[in-house]
Amino acid sequence: MKYLIILEPPETGYSAYSPDFDGCVAAGDDREETITLMQEAIAYHLEGLAAEGYPIPISHSEAAVVEVNA
Repeated sequence: MKYLIILEPPETGYSAYSPDFDGCVAAGDDREETITLMQEAIAYHLEGLAAEGYPIPISHSEAAVVEVNA
């Protein structure tokens, strides 16, 4: 499965979240570490859902970039 993650570069390191999973977040020193941590966090979340008998969610999120004249 593929899920959208949003990466944000704060003043130190990176943080990320997925709109498909409330509360599923990660933070790392750099972009690559943060992506890896998000993959692990989502996999762990999915394992928990499966263990409890819940269905695996299908990604419903998509990204778009818009241009704004300012």
